[in-house]
Amino acid sequence: MMMAGDASESERETGVVLGFLEEAEPWQLLSAQFPSKVGGKPAWLSRLGLPELPELLCEKCQLPLGFLLQVYAPIVGFERSFHRTLYVLCCRTPACYTRNDNRCFKVYRSQLPRKNDFYPYDPPRDEEPADSGDEHRLLSSGVKLCWLCGCPGQKGCSRCHSVTYCSKEHQTIDWKQRHKNECSAEASSSSEVPNSFLFPEWELVTEPETHPVKGEESLDSKCLEQVDCASSELEEKELESMAHHESQDSKVFQKFKKRIAPEPEQVLRYCRGGAPLWVSSEHVASTADVPKCPCGANRNFEFQIMPQLLNYLKVDRPDASIDWGMLAIYTCTDSCDQGNKYSLEFIWKQDFSEDQPC
Repeated sequence: MMMAGDASESERETGVVLGFLEEAEPWQLLSAQFPSKVGGKPAWLSRLGLPELPELLCEKCQLPLGFLLQVYAPIVGFERSFHRTLYVLCCRTPACYTRNDNRCFKVYRSQLPRKNDFYPYDPPRDEEPADSGDEHRLLSSGVKLCWLCGCPGQKGCSRCHSVTYCSKEHQTIDWKQRHKNECSAEASSSSEVPNSFLFPEWELVTEPETHPVKGEESLDSKCLEQVDCASSELEEKELESMAHHESQDSKVFQKFKKRIAPEPEQVLRYCRGGAPLWVSSEHVASTADVPKCPCGANRNFEFQIMPQLLNYLKVDRPDASIDWGMLAIYTCTDSCDQGNKYSLEFIWKQDFSEDQPC
């Protein structure tokens, strides 16, 4: 996940890695390149044990979720997590995005050792492969994927028998958008008609967060520096203390704005084992709010998705819209291996206070 960088003498790294969006060639976002990315279809890491319906249904409207983003985040020193990717999926129904409600999201973790059945032992070359196949429709393991969303789908078109879908809902959407005009016994190539179900696709690139180191820094700046990923206990105590003051929410929101001001385009903040940067003093996750992994280990914070990402997703609507203040992802501290299956992790949705501007 992290691209190493050296801070200058006037700056220090906070331990947080920031994510930004850049355009990339399609081949750079395929599974063999171990990408971090937003939008498009998921680049599945393991070719087996993928989550599928009914696991991938929104818990509110019971419609299939869509792919939001994935973060490649291997863990140094864990052979079973030499390759490791986290996937975030979300509902495409704006009405499901009620205040501080995480039921329209799912997070999954996949990991592989360096020696595995799907990828070469050595790192991939930074060049377009001669033949990458069409991994968004059929995986090398034989798993068929939905032509609309890229998730596992075994439901085939009854006319051409060439395409598959995860659900009747996605088959209906694709039929109206594209497949009605291309369906035939010989149909085998992708349509040029855009897939409006998918979010725009971007590469997610990273760089370390830094703060200035100056003797004449203001008191506010020094306090701000204390709220980094190594100070989760201080963060919780500070928020608890602020809860007794009338201006608590304003202080948290101002802290949020100050922290992101040097890099306002950041769409993600990564710091495994650290603490989120909250947007409000309301609905702050406590240890008791984060369920343990089925293996019995605790879950710790790993990264958060920022509200700035919404600017790139093209989801604005005059009425209800997909929305959040921040999304915090918590993962198993042991990064356990659950029988070569994709492991369900935990997400916490926090919205802006109703008294604060979005």
